[in-house]
Amino acid sequence: QIIRHRSFSFQEFSQRYANIKELGTIQVPELRRQDTKNRQNSIADLDPELVIAFQARIRMLFSEAQELYDDMTEAGVAKECARKVLPMNSPSKIYMNGTLRSWIHYIDLRASAGTQKEHSEIAKAVQVIFNEQFPVIAEALLDISSFQSV
Repeated sequence: QIIRHRSFSFQEFSQRYANIKELGTIQVPELRRQDTKNRQNSIADLDPELVIAFQARIRMLFSEAQELYDDMTEAGVAKECARKVLPMNSPSKIYMNGTLRSWIHYIDLRASAGTQKEHSEIAKAVQVIFNEQFPVIAEALLDISSFQSV
């Protein structure tokens, strides 16, 4: 979702040239029920026993994928080939560069209700940095719904 904001330029960590372990371990995701009314929203009301069972299976899968990746790279398989066995939620790092207007629009759009939870959390963290770096502008933007005091 982040890279859909075309007014930014991006630079992302490459699993082709660096080992994924540099970014930490693969985190087991929070599991939520799909909202039937808003496809970008999810609801945290799944049966806790079901969540525990799925997360145990996910941990096993992640562990096996990491072990296979390690075995492949230790055997000399190119990182660009070995990375294909890693889960989609493997950690990454991305740098975004944009104008003030782009950042204001991004925060207003993505920090609001209805945005996917993980993306909303990123937008709120961006807003904290924005408020620290541009306090006068942030104060002037309090009329915009997403620009509430953080």
